[in-house]
Amino acid sequence: MATYDGQGYGLDTGPGRPGERRHRLPAALRAPVEGRTWRELGHVLLSLPISVLLFTYAVTMVSLGAGLLVTFLGVPVLAAALAGCRGFGAVERARARGLLGLEVDEPEPLRMKRQGFMAWIGAVLKSGSSWRSLLYAVLQLPWAVFSFAVVVTVWSVGWSLLTYPLWFWVFPVYTGQGGIQLYGDEQHRIYLDNPFEITVTALVGLLFTIATPWIVRALTTVDRVMVHGLLGPSRLATRVVELESDRGVVVDTAAADLRRIERDLHDGAQARLVNLAMDLGLAKEKLREDPQVAAQMVDEAHGEVKTALQELRDLARGIHPAVLTDRGLDAALSSVASRCTVPVQVEVDLTERPAPAIEGIAYFTVSELLQNISKHARATWAAVEVWRTENRLMLQVVDNGVGGADVSRGSGLAGLAERLDAVDGILVVDSPVGGPTRVTAELPWRAERTR
Repeated sequence: MATYDGQGYGLDTGPGRPGERRHRLPAALRAPVEGRTWRELGHVLLSLPISVLLFTYAVTMVSLGAGLLVTFLGVPVLAAALAGCRGFGAVERARARGLLGLEVDEPEPLRMKRQGFMAWIGAVLKSGSSWRSLLYAVLQLPWAVFSFAVVVTVWSVGWSLLTYPLWFWVFPVYTGQGGIQLYGDEQHRIYLDNPFEITVTALVGLLFTIATPWIVRALTTVDRVMVHGLLGPSRLATRVVELESDRGVVVDTAAADLRRIERDLHDGAQARLVNLAMDLGLAKEKLREDPQVAAQMVDEAHGEVKTALQELRDLARGIHPAVLTDRGLDAALSSVASRCTVPVQVEVDLTERPAPAIEGIAYFTVSELLQNISKHARATWAAVEVWRTENRLMLQVVDNGVGGADVSRGSGLAGLAERLDAVDGILVVDSPVGGPTRVTAELPWRAERTR
């Protein structure tokens, strides 16, 4: 079933989903009377008067400002023209949101280094979004005229011909002719007046009526592109926002890792070392009185030392293992795979090593995925593949477990996805219920520098 996704496009939601409505009519027959069609039609009809107003304002103000540039007044008039176009842009974004279901973010705000009227004028004139709004004001009018003419013509012809059987009687009663004149000259005139011709006319009108929503949809697609490209944030501004968000994720992840390391040290090795110091102190006191008991206490302390060393090794391996630094991903992933509860086949096809940061994230990703397999998958085998495709490092972990893994549930996979996204990476999970599970990670490739 096709649903309206809020972006102005139909999506296939699939059969049998809870809460979906089933339609007896196909989409082509429903389209002429659907709310989406009428909203898009209203958008096209409103575009003409709005674009006339916007074009008149933009051309008048810019022309006035350009003519006054020989004086000081031209600069503020030109700034006022651009500011007005930005205001019209906000109206157009709201109209597109309400009638086309298109969500467009606000453009980047004006950046003023200091307060004051002159600073505002400079910020408006330097803002790329201001000039894009002006360009939209100029381009919208010719497109609005074209789309208005096409839509009104097709829509009126379609519905007029479709309803022709209901109103053809007007011709013989009031005009003295049998129906719509299809052809005429001095000798012959052909009218659509018999039942067969009336039926054919209605069928032609039905074809026009069915085609009208798709014509309207195609025309409003251009409106969507113009609003999104000219009235939304620039690609550079969007990229800056993404980088700021990614930086926040990186900072939060680093802080969480530091808290985890501190907690593991405090609750693990540090506590064992404190107990070890106490046991050795007691053994020292018992050494003269009861050497046998002291020797037993020293033996127990020796076991505590081994346990503390193992915990420290595990902690260091979780941060950045030495084998990864010394021998690369192949050896490090093979070491991780050997500790997995199921047999794991590792295949690393890299002719050179990536940058240490990318290498560390790749190791951490595979390590977390193998831990998930050990804890939750109930699998009997798994495989890890690593290779390079152009400027991307690809990782793939496959298992034959029960499946059902989902990033949207807020599990460890969601954390992995955020970690990869912070470096322009991607995590794709294909895990149908019943298995198998295939997790593919994609990282940017940056070659290793001198270590």
